[in-house]
Amino acid sequence: MDLDFNAYTQCELCPRRCHARRGEGRAGLCGASSTLRVARSALHFWEEPPISGESGSGAIFFAGCPLRCVFCQNHEISQEGFGLEVTTRRLAQMMLELQGQGALNINLVTPLHFAPHVREAVLLAREAGLALPIVCNTSGYERREVVEAMSDIVDIWLTDFKYASPELSGSLSAVADYPQVAEEGLRAMLASLRQAGGRKMAEDGRMLKGIIVRHLVLPSHVEDSLSVLAKVWEICGNEVDLSVMNQYTPNEACIKRGGPLAGPLDPDDYELVLDYADALGFEHMWWQQGGTVSESFVPAFDATGVEGPDLS
Repeated sequence: MDLDFNAYTQCELCPRRCHARRGEGRAGLCGASSTLRVARSALHFWEEPPISGESGSGAIFFAGCPLRCVFCQNHEISQEGFGLEVTTRRLAQMMLELQGQGALNINLVTPLHFAPHVREAVLLAREAGLALPIVCNTSGYERREVVEAMSDIVDIWLTDFKYASPELSGSLSAVADYPQVAEEGLRAMLASLRQAGGRKMAEDGRMLKGIIVRHLVLPSHVEDSLSVLAKVWEICGNEVDLSVMNQYTPNEACIKRGGPLAGPLDPDDYELVLDYADALGFEHMWWQQGGTVSESFVPAFDATGVEGPDLS
């Protein structure tokens, strides 16, 4: 798949394939036109230890998202469209600025509905001296062809695997095909990692190449979580890291909606999921210890680090 700017003509970049004429300024179902918009560019300390370490990950948050998760904590940018317009050369310069601040990597958060911009920016930044690993931080809802086309510039896939049930994904994220799409995408990520020689870690614990599969355990949906973990194990085994998260926080929409998602995750349910992951045999596994139900994991989307000079 060619990821040039013609991809915005009748957009098929995400699995929704909405055919929006984004190049004419019309928004796709992701909420974005072909105008690149970024909400924040700054060091981020709340990712998994191999990504954030002690120095922080250089996180760049993009506006828009193909999903409509009812529990989204980043709704200001994913669904409400907050972000400043930037050029591709400015995006490349942000990456170099983060490198200068001591970032361990460049962490591109929900970037692939802007894949042509992102690809060009990474190449420009590398020509100008960028030497950090590139992290693609994704919901997991990505076309296999786009994953394959981006694999030569992505070193680390930090991907969600949210659901095993089409009914649940349809109800909570408005995409019933999420499980199938996530599986195909993960298989493509694994193929690209194998081609690159597999998981690679630095002596100080930084991930240089690899895949981290994230799963957020949702209240009253433990059985689906177990099915997700079984699928990830079936596809990848110990070729990937697994991150089992308990940071579910009900947002205003979930509280108004009522039901199980209006409250926190039961700690016993989380422990059950962790025990299952251990029983499956995952060796590279990350988990969170109690008291994480808060908005402390969500940065301020205030355009920090976005404005500035373009790459010269």
